[in-house]
Amino acid sequence: MTETPRFSPKWETQFGACLARLLHPLDEVLTITGASKSNRNGTVIILLREMHRLQTSFWAWSEQEWIGVLHPRAAIFAKHHGGADAYRSHLLAASYLLGGLSDLAAIGHFTQDWLAVRVFGRDILDLLVEHVGGEMIRLGFGKKMVDVHLHNLLYEVLLMNRSPRLEDLSFEVLTEIRPKLTSTHLKSYIVSFTHALVSLDYLEKPITVSQQGGNLDTLAGVPGEWLKYCERWRKTSTLAKSSRKGYYWCLIKAGRWLAQYHPEVVSPGQWTRELAAEYVAAVMNFGIGDWTHRNDGQDESENTPLSAKTKVQHLKAVSSFIRDCQEWNWIPRHFDPRRAFTTPRSIQSLLGPNPRAIDDEIWAKLMWAGLNLTEEDLPVFGSQRTHYLRCYPFELVRACTLVWLFTGLRADEICRLRVGCIRWQKEDLVVTGTDDVVPKEVICWLNVPVNKTGSAFTKPVDRIVGEAIDTWEQVRPTHRKEVDHKSGEMVEYLFSFKGRRISMDYLNHTVIPMLCQKAGVPQEDSRGAITSHRARSTIATQLFNAKEPMSLFELQEWLGHRYASSTQHYAKVKLTKLAKSFTQAGYFERNIRVVEVLLDQEAVKSGAAAAGEPWRFYDLGHGYCSYDFFDQCPHRMACAKCTFYVPKESSQAQILEGKANLQRMLQEIPLSDDEREAVEEGIEALEKLSAQLVDIPTPAGPTPRQLQENSGKSSFVSLQSVQRRFSQA
Repeated sequence: MTETPRFSPKWETQFGACLARLLHPLDEVLTITGASKSNRNGTVIILLREMHRLQTSFWAWSEQEWIGVLHPRAAIFAKHHGGADAYRSHLLAASYLLGGLSDLAAIGHFTQDWLAVRVFGRDILDLLVEHVGGEMIRLGFGKKMVDVHLHNLLYEVLLMNRSPRLEDLSFEVLTEIRPKLTSTHLKSYIVSFTHALVSLDYLEKPITVSQQGGNLDTLAGVPGEWLKYCERWRKTSTLAKSSRKGYYWCLIKAGRWLAQYHPEVVSPGQWTRELAAEYVAAVMNFGIGDWTHRNDGQDESENTPLSAKTKVQHLKAVSSFIRDCQEWNWIPRHFDPRRAFTTPRSIQSLLGPNPRAIDDEIWAKLMWAGLNLTEEDLPVFGSQRTHYLRCYPFELVRACTLVWLFTGLRADEICRLRVGCIRWQKEDLVVTGTDDVVPKEVICWLNVPVNKTGSAFTKPVDRIVGEAIDTWEQVRPTHRKEVDHKSGEMVEYLFSFKGRRISMDYLNHTVIPMLCQKAGVPQEDSRGAITSHRARSTIATQLFNAKEPMSLFELQEWLGHRYASSTQHYAKVKLTKLAKSFTQAGYFERNIRVVEVLLDQEAVKSGAAAAGEPWRFYDLGHGYCSYDFFDQCPHRMACAKCTFYVPKESSQAQILEGKANLQRMLQEIPLSDDEREAVEEGIEALEKLSAQLVDIPTPAGPTPRQLQENSGKSSFVSLQSVQRRFSQA
């Protein structure tokens, strides 16, 4: 290791006059930094040596030359130049103040506190740390983070911006500074730091995790002209932000497909009806990962087909893109994209809402877990050294959980609920047009924001939801208002903490796993994974199948659906209720009736039956019918008393009853709707049936009208005299 630079104590007397102009700016910097005489002399000697080596004065050095003098590591600096670390600190101050060094990350580790204090002053920095740190604590950020990390982050940001004024920090400046910070943890903490600046009105919007910068390789393989049109369309389209983003990446995949199979097509104006048909056929065979940018470590062996919904999205993306380009006169109109990119019927048939109610036994356990949630149940992150950090307060998590369990809201609606969304019913509520009264404070009113199918509305919910929300609002830190991306209003989100609202994934990734763990149930049931939207279907199904159920139209209003057809997808009849209703309907009994049959075994054995003698007699209650095809006779329920009829009062009937060798059997007879009505609804139905059969020939030949005319009296048998035996299922 090189020894500490040694020089004559009289060097200033000997060379001071000729070096005065050169060293004067450096003397002022060393005065500001408070360098001792030895540190001052060592710093000057190192600087003079490097100027001699580079053959130029230090004020002409480039940023890279300053970095070469300072070295990225203090150990290398000490080995090369010798002397204490203080020399490097004073040279760093000189490079910052005199040389314009701004890439502090390039010099490796340095003490932000030491440099910032000497550049800006301790008093100013202490006020800034107190100002910003107090706001971060008020927003809910941890005190440890503020005490340990905030000053390093703030000092480095101010140094890179070359100003101690927070007013000089803008979103663009901070976005540019973020990747240049010297450590990874500071790059993550700057997101929280910007939320505090937004709350203090120094910024209009914070840096978010998604704004860390994308990978340009994701656009590789896309024709440049096609990409320009895609970017222009993305900036011009009026679709929702999420829809534009999804369509954009579908268009990028289409661009790669064109580059592979039709490299001559680089513009939407070059598409034809034939090319559109080819692309539709290609999309039907797309697999997951096809025409996307893959990292080197990604497996390409599996080629799972895209879902029907994703295939439709690919077709809609290209169709909307080309149609918009035509409407905006960017390209000539060659064909109709709506017809050219129509979804094939085979794919269309696979689409449709599929809300799946959660199994009753699992849902009941999740309800119990939510109602008995404690702070110990909250998920923790980090290690014992970091005291197992919890991201959100217990009051927020409990309120969010109960809203999910009891209100039937979509995830987006839950995330966008606003402060003051609960309104209490302070008086008894009399139902219009009835004498029914809803007691006060049994329910509360929940104001639901604008959703994907309709405008804002109000719905009644259980009071436990209102109590949980009120509890959270009492301890919730005050946040500045944000823009609602759907309505464009400035609102204060209910579930907001540390300057930002909870994400839509919070329910699926945190709340549901937490409840499943507490309830001791898996995160899947018989119908798949338990997701936030399945709770909406579960609640709707239970309200529709309750003992005093909500009607379809009442449920439509409660769910906030625009059309009743949408509600029908959610309000499913439970299988138990369906089974009970089916059993009570008696479908089998309504269509099958059993009639007793007497078989004359003597007539069968003697051969008389083969000769045409009656051997099978159907018991009609008032008599017997000897017609072999009784089940096919149209008059079986309203016997016309043809020659096949044997009255029970006759001697023949009495002989049949007295024979010991008669065998009694039961035969099932299918009944028509009119016959079932005759059986179930009485005399009027029987008379109606008789009138319909009056001109229908009997098995013996004559019609009931002819038989009536021959006998001079009605040939129909009164229903009161009919005695039928029916089987019970």
